[in-house]
Order: sequence, then structure tokens, then C-alpha cells
Amino acid sequence: MKIVTIDKNNRTQILIEQLLEVWESSVKATHLFLSESEIENIKQYVPQALKEVEYLTIIADENDHPIAFMGIESNKLEMLFVSACERGKGIGTKLLQYGIKEYFINELTVNEQNPNAKRFYEHNGFQVYKRTETDEQGNPYPLLYMKV
Repeated sequence: MKIVTIDKNNRTQILIEQLLEVWESSVKATHLFLSESEIENIKQYVPQALKEVEYLTIIADENDHPIAFMGIESNKLEMLFVSACERGKGIGTKLLQYGIKEYFINELTVNEQNPNAKRFYEHNGFQVYKRTETDEQGNPYPLLYMKV
């Protein structure tokens, strides 16, 4: 496994499609509060987010196929997804710790309805400092804002 940050100029369509597969696999395994149609709706916006996020860091397997990724803006973790078949192997922790060390991540937002993610971030030193009733698009998914 290797960790690589992908420059905006090197975010190819093939890479975006591979990361979209990781995203979908991860979301279906962790975001049980979303319906299939909601996942499909959100999925439309993921490629643009992947292209535009300031820092896009991936973990690839021995065949150079992405198995996890995170996106960072300034010091905020904007996204972190691990392929469903790779969950529970420490890959998310490795990626997050890399982001904390290299990009000084000290803030993130997580869906309250994803308690495993909340516990994961708490285990890695983050604490809730704010809660909203809706997500940033106004949908009824409470968000927890966390800082180190």
C-alpha cells in the first residue's frame, strides 16, 4: 500500500471513476440512513468535488488501484472514504493520521447518523463542538462539527 497526493492536473477521468467506486462502496456500507435514490443523487456531485478539492490523497493497493481517499481544504477534512471490502484494516486511521501530520487537519464534519464514523474520529482525537439539524444542503441529516 502507498499513500499519494494527487495534483489537480493529474486527476484523470479514470482516477475519478475509480474513486467514485470507492465512494459508493463506502457510502453503501456506512451511510445506512440514505436511500438508494439519495445515494444516486449525491453521486452526481462527487466527481466535481474530487476534481476541485485542494488536496486529494489516496491509498492504493499493490496493483495501484485506489482503496481509500480523503479530500482536504485548508486544515479541514472534507471527505474520507474507505472501500467497503477494506474497512476495519486500519486504512482509514492511516490515511487520517497522514492528513493530520502532513496537512495539519484539525477540523471535520460527520453525519450524526453515522455513529461508527463519529467513534472513529473520537478515537483519533476529535471532539464534537457543534451540531446542526440539517446538512449543508438543508437535508434532514444532522451534522456534527468536530475539532482536535
